[in-house]
Amino acid sequence: MPSRTRTHNHQLSDPFAAVLQPPPDETPAALQARVEQEQEQKRVSDQIDDELRKERTERKKRSRREVKVLLLGQSESGKSTVLKNFRLKYAPMQWKAELRSWRAVIQLNLIQNVLTLLDLMQDRLAQPDGPRPGSSGGPSSYSPPSYGRTSMDSTISEITLASSRSTLNVVLTQKHRLLNMRLSPLREVETDLRRRLGAVDPEFTFANGEDGAMNGVPGERRKSAREFGVRGWIGALGFPTSGAARNSDEPMPVDKATEILATLRDEIISLWEDSEIRELLRAKCLRIEDRPGFFLSDTARIANRTYVPSDNDVVRARLRTLGVQEWRITLEHNESFGSEWVIYDVGGSRSMRHAWLPYFDAVNAIIFLAPISCFDERLAEDPSVNRLEDTLLLWKAIVSSKVLGKTTLIVFLNKCDLLKRKLQSGIQVNKHMLSFGTRENEVGVVVKYLKDKFKDILRSDASQPRTTYLYATSVTDTKATAATLNIVRDGIIREHLKHAEFV
Repeated sequence: MPSRTRTHNHQLSDPFAAVLQPPPDETPAALQARVEQEQEQKRVSDQIDDELRKERTERKKRSRREVKVLLLGQSESGKSTVLKNFRLKYAPMQWKAELRSWRAVIQLNLIQNVLTLLDLMQDRLAQPDGPRPGSSGGPSSYSPPSYGRTSMDSTISEITLASSRSTLNVVLTQKHRLLNMRLSPLREVETDLRRRLGAVDPEFTFANGEDGAMNGVPGERRKSAREFGVRGWIGALGFPTSGAARNSDEPMPVDKATEILATLRDEIISLWEDSEIRELLRAKCLRIEDRPGFFLSDTARIANRTYVPSDNDVVRARLRTLGVQEWRITLEHNESFGSEWVIYDVGGSRSMRHAWLPYFDAVNAIIFLAPISCFDERLAEDPSVNRLEDTLLLWKAIVSSKVLGKTTLIVFLNKCDLLKRKLQSGIQVNKHMLSFGTRENEVGVVVKYLKDKFKDILRSDASQPRTTYLYATSVTDTKATAATLNIVRDGIIREHLKHAEFV
């Protein structure tokens, strides 16, 4: 019995007692030194705990101050352009510091415009003026190249065939052959600029569905092959690390691309203004002036040794990014609540949409870009799908998500300027959207019709009631977009304050 009691007492004894006991032969001096050491260790430990508490508190405050916005929409819907407009409006000093870095992108956009024309011209010069050898018919028996398309409906095939027949009526001369030869150095310049910007391989890009639109005509696949992406603006453009703007009076360096463009300026202008080239574009049903990154009309200004990009040039510039860009923006000249914004620009192609979900968490607002001018265009990833139909399906998926139940939704019915130009050119909406019926083929009517469509989906599919705003926009119009962003910013902050229980 006594042995059992000893064992029980041993099991209940403090296992740290032996460690905490002072040494049996400790002197008074050693005791004082040990106490002082323990006090110093406790002071350091308390200081670390205090710093951790402060950091947690500051993180909470910062998370309440930060406004997180997610830009969503299919590829080429205008997400990056909205981001540019936001930075131009609310972080002008940082914007000015980066302005000159965009020159190479704008030069590349211009060169790609030129090469699109040269490709069309070369195709026409290579075509026979009569029937192919061995064929029994005339020009009507000519079969246009498919450019890799595997899924086209009969309407698209008829358009393709008709455009190829019309092309045979365009007569190119020795003048055009000379222009083609004179402008051929731009192909090497394009390669150099792409390499400088860190371009992702275009074949890899297209294979992964990163491309945007395809209008169902031969030139579009060639355009898709020329399109490329970069991993991010900062790495590609080498933005300055400081917020101080560069001296605007300091001359820009004249590099190879700048020199060659300046030398060939007159030839580029002559190519774009050539009546046969314009007729060739019409025959191919190509409106390259409606594409992102179109600068041929600005050749005289851009193809200049002293060229410096303007705000509008940068907003219009096309540099497609792959993956997700995260931008932390401190609103300059604004000390009020909501001065720190985190904006996520997420790739909109089908292959990138699986990456959206992690960014839904704790986001305050989603700005959804819906390009309404694409009612007659098809997805490059799947030519059987209309781009506007794809946008409506995306919108339905977003509003029905329970994760986004408390998220403010803002819809930009974008590219109204391109919509207006299409309608003025005679394109009938009801030929592509049967439900449009006999409504007037006018931009205001079309915008109202599509706005009602988005509202109908919100009412029928929303997981719960939420704050939603819809705006008709043309985000390449910096002044109009700045006014819209002011309204959007105030609305987002107001909703953020409510959820943060500040009001």
